[in-house]
Amino acid sequence: MISYEPFYRTLKEKNISTYKLINIYHISRGLLYRMKNNKPITTVTLNDLCTILDCGVEDILVYVKEK
Repeated sequence: MISYEPFYRTLKEKNISTYKLINIYHISRGLLYRMKNNKPITTVTLNDLCTILDCGVEDILVYVKEK
């Protein structure tokens, strides 16, 4: 399973709110909903988030092995 928990830590570290992502960077509420619920996102979106946050993929998501 892919978890986006690192994404929220990165947002906090970079002092970027979800409000700012939506209104300044034009990230959709639907995308944030998908991430909050650990649903799949595209690699294009992943690239966009890495660019916005100036971070690596590991700062956005992590693989969690299911039991």
